[in-house]
Order: sequence, then structure tokens, then C-alpha cells
Amino acid sequence: MSQKIILASNNPGKLREIQAVVDTSRYQLIAQSELQIGEVPETGTTFVENAIIKARHAAQQSGVCALADDSGIEVDALLGAPGVHSARFAGEQANDVSNNEKLLAALEGVPDHERNARFHCIIVYMRHALDPMPILCQGTWEGRILHKVTGSSGFGYDPLFYVPTHGCSSAQLDPMEKNRISHRAQALQKLMRVLY
Repeated sequence: MSQKIILASNNPGKLREIQAVVDTSRYQLIAQSELQIGEVPETGTTFVENAIIKARHAAQQSGVCALADDSGIEVDALLGAPGVHSARFAGEQANDVSNNEKLLAALEGVPDHERNARFHCIIVYMRHALDPMPILCQGTWEGRILHKVTGSSGFGYDPLFYVPTHGCSSAQLDPMEKNRISHRAQALQKLMRVLY
């Protein structure tokens, strides 16, 4: 019988990627929205803090174990920004388009060799709301920021994130390939090994 896990996210892109990597024969993934669990304010100053906040909230509201992801992009030329503010880089009402536009504007005139960036992902698995030792797994994906939006797959900053190993943007990758090599895939693969 598969174990129920609440996914502490309402982001459809994240949900698709997580469901593509997790072993669904062993784990039944339930989006928190299916249980009418709302999002919790992400008040942490690090990806780790925010992921723990989200996992604990989902576990408290559902009464079962929870899995949360906190991730974002770090750009060297911007001293690590957008970082934990990646989803809200262009303000509280930001969306993928406005965030990408703000990132391009912030890097206007910056040459390729100074546009290094990386995606970070922290996955937290919490057995229950009071779990004193949640499992944390981390993934990092190195690349650089392009000068214009390229590709139509993925979400977030994918159209601006150049993947040197593949010579294209993340938004040009086949979804199966992205779910093999991305920051989120790396973190989830580590978690699956730990849970087995």
C-alpha cells in the first residue's frame, strides 16, 4: 500500500516535476490544494527555513507526512539575488513574465562571462508536524542568464537559464531530461534514496 504524502505547494510546475520523479508505486502524492490547505507566508531568510515552514504547515493541516520544496535562482552579478525572493522578485503580485523582465533589466549590459547563475532547491520531508529531525536534501544546477527569453517549456526562470552541458535554455530541454538533471530532480533523487 502506498504512503500518502502531502505536497506543500500550489505551484503547478513544481507539482508536475515532483510527481515525475517520485516513485508513485510507493508514495501517493496529494497536492495540498486538494485538501483545501492554503499557502503559508514564507518568512524565512533561507531556502531551508522556508521549506521547513511549508512542510510543517502542510503536516499540521493534513495530519500526515509532508514534502516541501523551496527553490530559487542565485545570480552572481546581483550578489545572490533574487535568491529566496525568486518567486516575488518583481513584487508581491509578480508572475513569471514580470520576474524575468526584472532580471533582464537588472543584468542589462552585463557580459556573458559575468552572468553566472545557479538554481538551488531544498526538499524537506517531515514525518509529522512535530518532527524534530526532518529530512533535508539539496540540489544545485549551474548555468548562466541569457540576454533574452528562449524556449517555451518549463516555468519560472527556465527561459533565461542557459544550461552549458546541453547548449540550450532550461525551457528548451525535453521535460524528461530536465526532470533528470535539474536542481529539483537532484534533491528529489537524493530523498528517494534516503527513504528507500
